[in-house]
Amino acid sequence: MTNKVAGYQRGEGTLPDRHWLWPLYGQGLDALGRDGAPIEVPLPVPAADQLLVRHDAVGLCFSDTKVIAAGESHPRLLGRDMKQNPVVLGHEVALTVVAVGAHLADRYRPGDRFIMQADIYYRGVGLAYGYALQGGLSQYNLVGEEILNGDEGCYLIPMADATGYAQGALTEPWACVVAAYRIVYRKAWKPGGTVAVVAGPAVDPDTVLGDPFDPAGAPAQVLMVGLPAGLRAELEAAATARGSNLTALDSLEALVGTDVTPRFDDLVLLGADAEMYARLEPLAAKGALIALVGAAGLAGPAPVDVGRLHYDGLGLMGTASAEIGAAYAPIRTEFQPGGCMALVGAAGPMGQMHFQRALQAPVPPRVIAATSRVMDRLHLLPAKYASLIDARSDVTRVLTLASTGISPEAFVTALCNATDGKGYDDVVILAPSAGVVEQTYPLLAPGGVMNIFAGLPRGTRAMLDLTAVVSKGVRLIGSSGSLIDDLRHMLEVTERGALDPNLSVVAVAGLNAAKEGLAGVMHSQYPGKVVIYPQVLAFPLTRLSDLAQSLPSVYAKLGPNESWTVEAERAFLEELLP
Repeated sequence: MTNKVAGYQRGEGTLPDRHWLWPLYGQGLDALGRDGAPIEVPLPVPAADQLLVRHDAVGLCFSDTKVIAAGESHPRLLGRDMKQNPVVLGHEVALTVVAVGAHLADRYRPGDRFIMQADIYYRGVGLAYGYALQGGLSQYNLVGEEILNGDEGCYLIPMADATGYAQGALTEPWACVVAAYRIVYRKAWKPGGTVAVVAGPAVDPDTVLGDPFDPAGAPAQVLMVGLPAGLRAELEAAATARGSNLTALDSLEALVGTDVTPRFDDLVLLGADAEMYARLEPLAAKGALIALVGAAGLAGPAPVDVGRLHYDGLGLMGTASAEIGAAYAPIRTEFQPGGCMALVGAAGPMGQMHFQRALQAPVPPRVIAATSRVMDRLHLLPAKYASLIDARSDVTRVLTLASTGISPEAFVTALCNATDGKGYDDVVILAPSAGVVEQTYPLLAPGGVMNIFAGLPRGTRAMLDLTAVVSKGVRLIGSSGSLIDDLRHMLEVTERGALDPNLSVVAVAGLNAAKEGLAGVMHSQYPGKVVIYPQVLAFPLTRLSDLAQSLPSVYAKLGPNESWTVEAERAFLEELLP
């Protein structure tokens, strides 16, 4: 490391009087900046309980483009006058403390390096970085009480000295990937929650309760509709013994009524058919489990809100037995070691992260099928990760398949043949399409898990034959975002060398090119992550492969298959920092 870069890393040097940032004044790319450029503003001075931080690297995210597309109608910005109070995007960020308020001098010092948990909660209010709070597309920012002493403690996580800025910034999107495999679902009814147990047209009269109660506590309320006499008596006795309030209703109409607000933490459907499922699914609260007991009535497709699986964390499971407790068997969320995995819509940045994680797992899948609509982006995947693929070629077969140009039947057949007709243990949905869910759902093997990772809007319904949930034990899960523990875990994985977020980088730029970079993300022009270095102003948006012409000294530090490295980043900063 040169003296210039070492001093920069230590937070040394004279601070400017002014700095640059990209304000978003409303909806659309034209509302970003003034006259297509960032603006210069006075450098803020930290108060006694604040830090002044320098933004060192920012990953551009598709979520940023959703804010641009929605403007003030974005769910995180409702009620905000963006013309008077513009948003500064950028939630994937690595930063350095450069000035410390007097009351914080015992905890922080200039040169401290951090990553940021983007979802910040302070006194119960969501204040995400790059949304409600000024984000990383600015050279400097103030960090105060809401971040340093938020509802989950401090939202800054320290980085090791050897960790690169891009590595740190990209732990945020990587944490979302890791979180998708770390979901923990309940194995019993929610303590203190509300349960509805509803008999459908094909209920088995010999259905029994089993033990769906959590030892930690019983639900506050249990509602039952049309239960067989034996089950009703069993449930009455169990609920009374545990202190749950039990209510019997005469009909499905009495349960649903005109109130379709999500309110049940557990929906237990006995012998349901597709029509009954469609009526009751909207009543599932955020984080609810929907347990299907018995398969007799489920023939035919039911409308499943796959958007709520993603955003609201619903879990969909079942049992072919006539025992309610059996439906609450543990749900596997990590991919099956040595199994077959399909990454559907894998050509984009997040798909590549899932692909890399699977390849670098201690025991990878034996088959990884990566798909996309078109091959022009997908063909870059095996080239970009050639070294990893070669290193695992003795245990993992990698298949890339585009759906355009062949019939849907041929596409599904090719995917199925890759598993020798056995099906996939894991199908990860990375393309925001209900049709893709419908097409690949039948490919799940017995016990298989479909993970809805793509951000499909709530209300997006896929027509699925739920018989497989009951008779084959397949599960449908989903996740959105990550928790601070996921971010800590991902940083630890990065810093011990188990996964390198730098492999996700496909292009780099200075702050002035952020608008062009966001346009590229918006139109899927980059098969990987674009990283902005805010302290570098004028460097144009450049693919790593093109650094051979523009910055040969940096290109020489790239890793295998033209991958970004900490050494390349240091050379980049050496060349371009003021």
